[in-house]
Amino acid sequence: MTWTILLLIVGIALFIFGTMLLKFDDKKPSMGATVAKKSVKVVAIMLIAGCVCRLYVPYYLTSVNPAIVQEMVQGMQEQQNAVKNKEIRKFVRSNADVMSADAPVLGNREGAKTIYIWTDFSCPYCRRVHGELERVLADRDDVRVVVKNFSIHGPLSDAPAKAVIAAKLQDADKSAALVTMLMNRNFYTQDDLKDQAKIGEKVEKNVMKFAKEAGLDTERLKQDMNGEVVARELSNVRDLAQTFDISGTPFLIIEEQAFPGAIPYDQIIKALDK
Repeated sequence: MTWTILLLIVGIALFIFGTMLLKFDDKKPSMGATVAKKSVKVVAIMLIAGCVCRLYVPYYLTSVNPAIVQEMVQGMQEQQNAVKNKEIRKFVRSNADVMSADAPVLGNREGAKTIYIWTDFSCPYCRRVHGELERVLADRDDVRVVVKNFSIHGPLSDAPAKAVIAAKLQDADKSAALVTMLMNRNFYTQDDLKDQAKIGEKVEKNVMKFAKEAGLDTERLKQDMNGEVVARELSNVRDLAQTFDISGTPFLIIEEQAFPGAIPYDQIIKALDK
C-alpha cells in the first residue's frame, strides 16, 4: 500500500512537472521534443491510473460490493468441482466393481443408482448424513449405498470399520444391519473413554454385542476382522481417498458427482435424478 501511494505521488508530479525536466527550445519545438513530452504524459497517466486502480479495487471488493468476492470464489470452486467430477466419473466407470466388491452395501444391492460414502462411525456428521441416506433408501428402491469405512479416529473407528466389512463375509444383509446399528446407536460410553489404553478393547467388545444382536457369528467375525479381505478393503478405502483427494468424512460420490460434507436429503435426491 505504501509503495502504491508513493508511486501515485510520483505519477502526479511527473504529469505536472515532468516536461519541465526536458530542456527543449519552445520557440522551435522539434519532432523529438514533442514525442518526448507526450511520452512523459503517457507514462505519468499510466502510473496514476495503475495506482488508483490498485488502491480502489480492494476498497470496492471489501466495502462497495463484497458479494462479488463470494461470486468469484464460488465460480472458482465450480470450475474445480467440474474438473474433479470429470476425473471421478472416468475412474468410477472403470473401477466400480473393485470399489464395491468388499464393502458393505445398504439398500438395493442391484440398484441402478449408486452412492459411495466415505464415512466413520465415530463422526457425528457421518451419523447425520446416514440418517438422510436412510430417508433416501426408504423412499427409493433403485438406490444402493456402498459404505467405504474410512477409519480416521483410531481405536474409536477401527473395530466398527473392520466388523462391518468382515460381517459381509457371513451375510450381506446382516452386515447392512450392523452398519445401521453402529450409526444409530452409541457403541462406547464416556466411562469407556476414561482409560485410553483400553478404549480399543472396550469398543470392540461393544461392537461384538451389536454383531451378536444382528445374528452374526462373533467368533468368526473376530477372525475375519484380521483377515485378508478386511485388510484389502481398508487399503482400497485409503487408496481411493487419496485418488479423490478426500481429507475428511463424510464424503459422497452420487452418480459420479462428488459431495464433501453432510449434505441433506433434498440434495441427495437431486443428485440422483440429475
